[in-house]
Amino acid sequence: MELKKTGMAGTLESSDILVVIEPKNSEGIDILLESVVIKQFGDQIRKIISNTLRELGINQVIVRANDKGALDCVIKARVQAAVSRATGSKECFWRVVES
Repeated sequence: MELKKTGMAGTLESSDILVVIEPKNSEGIDILLESVVIKQFGDQIRKIISNTLRELGINQVIVRANDKGALDCVIKARVQAAVSRATGSKECFWRVVES
């Protein structure tokens, strides 16, 4: 996937994360993180963001994330939504699990 513009997802509400991604001219994932729990979970948040981007084939990106205590699944979903908006993709990242 190729980022065509800036994409954003999330809020600044408690237990959420605001993720803004923008294309970058060079290789690499730059993560600028602000978090109320950065000392305890900063490395984990960065890992979830970078792993999600790699899964989506995004490797030239600047990520600005402002975390308010979001769970891992919320972080992943916000990154996926921001990528979808930045690429203009209609691809569905979520799978329906039948019981």
